[in-house]
Amino acid sequence: MKKILLLGAGLVSKPLTDYLLSNSDYELTVASRTVSKAEKLVEGHSNGRALPLNIKNEDELEKLISENDIAISLVPYTYHTTVAKYCIKHKKDMVTTSYVSKDMASLDDDAKNAGIIILNEIGLDPGIDHMSAMRIIHDVHSKGGKIISFRSYCGGLPAPEANDNPFGYKFSWSPRGVVMAGGNNARYLEDGKEVSIQGKDLFKNYYHIEINGLGKLEAYPNRDSVPYINTYGIEETQTMYRGTLRNVGWCDTLKAIADLGFINEDVRDDAKGKTYREFTGMLVGTTSKDVKTAVAGYLNISPDSDVIKRLEWLGLFDDKPLPADRNCALDFLADLMLEKMPYKDNERDMIVLFHDFIAEYPNGKRENITSTLIDYGIPGGDSSMSRTVSLPAAIGTKLILEGKIDVKGVHIPNLPEIYNPVLDELETMDIKCKEEVKEIK
Repeated sequence: MKKILLLGAGLVSKPLTDYLLSNSDYELTVASRTVSKAEKLVEGHSNGRALPLNIKNEDELEKLISENDIAISLVPYTYHTTVAKYCIKHKKDMVTTSYVSKDMASLDDDAKNAGIIILNEIGLDPGIDHMSAMRIIHDVHSKGGKIISFRSYCGGLPAPEANDNPFGYKFSWSPRGVVMAGGNNARYLEDGKEVSIQGKDLFKNYYHIEINGLGKLEAYPNRDSVPYINTYGIEETQTMYRGTLRNVGWCDTLKAIADLGFINEDVRDDAKGKTYREFTGMLVGTTSKDVKTAVAGYLNISPDSDVIKRLEWLGLFDDKPLPADRNCALDFLADLMLEKMPYKDNERDMIVLFHDFIAEYPNGKRENITSTLIDYGIPGGDSSMSRTVSLPAAIGTKLILEGKIDVKGVHIPNLPEIYNPVLDELETMDIKCKEEVKEIK
């Protein structure tokens, strides 16, 4: 019996644990700070057990890793390299869904010498995006072609029937990370020229794209796209852009929220006892009760604009007390968003992943190749986000244990021996990218 250690029992863990526990040849130990969450994941399975674990307790962490054949790390990314070092020490394979950090990349030789694989970025984004892109890229290259443009977009959104609030967005957990991402710098390649965008200008730099079956969405840059030219082996490309997808209106509204100062983690002791209206007024330098008009003037937009209407709907102008246990603008905002934009029972979320390539061949022929994944959550069951993030990791774990992935070192799933079997099995679960090829005249 193969022994698997899962570190973390968060909201994306359930599809992974269900998948692995369905195999009677596996024994799965779920270790989590909140043991009740781990217990719920393994409930009813004789081959599953739950243990309490403070990930900072390295003695206990090392002991657990040494007792298992493979470790799946779904804890915060800052702990992954610690887990990896103990996996190397005890020659145990490792899987994560997180981006490869510089510290993790530096462990490549050590992992190879230990004879193990540390497989990262095998979730959705990163994960399915890499795998579906590499399948197309390798196919074009095998025909002697080259990729001259690649744009990739991904977003988690409410399903159309659940899209019933002015923001066009809903949260199934704390929105803090989603909002903070609005402060990230971005860089991409456009027609051979590098474009750099400061975080404060991120939401100004969006455009609309059409997705078949969904209509118009907004796309804005997702961090640094340039390194993916080497990651994907497309040094010939003139355009490399990775973007985030949201419903129309999101970018203008988040730009306004950022400009007001709500994406700020500075401690605000002066906010104690204030209401949202009063605090919003403080941010724009007014004590007037008509904060709505003051905010419109501060942002230089009409009080009747859609952006102001969204801020009003959210409650930034309300006489609702600020949460007493919070002390910064970002947390005030996050609490309000979570309250106003949750998923209701039996509502579905939706994942949209869209690749847009231009390929050129030696005979002069050019093709526009697109790949589209639209996946929906299961009402009353697993969300699409949890399925598309955790099932690739679960499949990757199984393939490593079966010896079907036998490369060593620190990897992402950009190799055919990794992405082909993972994508093939995801298709049996109706998680499938639809590809279309059109000749460019």
